Amino acid sequence: MVADTTGIPVNPVHWERAVRIIRSVYPPIDLFEDIAEPEDWPLLISAEQKTNPRLMETIGNIDLVPAGRRVGGLGASYLMAPFTHTCPDRPSRFSDGRLGVLYIARDFETAVHETAHHHARFMAATDEAPGWVSQFRELRVDVDAALHDLRGNTPAFEGVLDPANYAPAQRLAAALRDAGSDGVVYPSVRGEGDCVGLFYPDLAHDPIQGRHLDYHWNGTRVDLIRDATTGDVFRIVD
Repeated sequence: MVADTTGIPVNPVHWERAVRIIRSVYPPIDLFEDIAEPEDWPLLISAEQKTNPRLMETIGNIDLVPAGRRVGGLGASYLMAPFTHTCPDRPSRFSDGRLGVLYIARDFETAVHETAHHHARFMAATDEAPGWVSQFRELRVDVDAALHDLRGNTPAFEGVLDPANYAPAQRLAAALRDAGSDGVVYPSVRGEGDCVGLFYPDLAHDPIQGRHLDYHWNGTRVDLIRDATTGDVFRIVD
């Protein structure tokens, strides 16, 4: 079944200091950070592989990003990693796991609700004991793109925004990619704000690391977050 993309408006999205929250266990990838010219990466990777066979495990599959859409320089790892580290075992709303999507929320509260939901699913699946169990980092990112707009109360979008069933959204995203789309902007189904799902890393710019955050798992849900710098604790209210 091919999703119908006709009638979906394309609107400009210009967000300054939007928010992405990621696990702190994922460090920046030096290749993307240190080399400002992405066209040099294939040669450098080839040379590095001769002495460092674990390089590909670190940087992932760079061939998944078209050469003209790769980004380099300070903070580039945060933009490239979602596209070079993909896996069918880790699907998301707008991807079956074979191709990457860069998810960014318009505001901090929405980003927290999104990550708390997905992290809770992981913690429940692995039967983790309650406690302050996970560390995250906040990224502030600028978004500048023309995106297919799934906001509004359009009945055709209801299946795409189903809280649990990602299949309709994945079909739509595949059809949009085939049609040359750069991605989607959509209302979060976890928080109250909007999110984007970018199909290429060059649609986001100037990622800056913000706060370090601790997430508290109570055995059922992520109920608290803590600013690791100040020690301030906030309760997540559904």
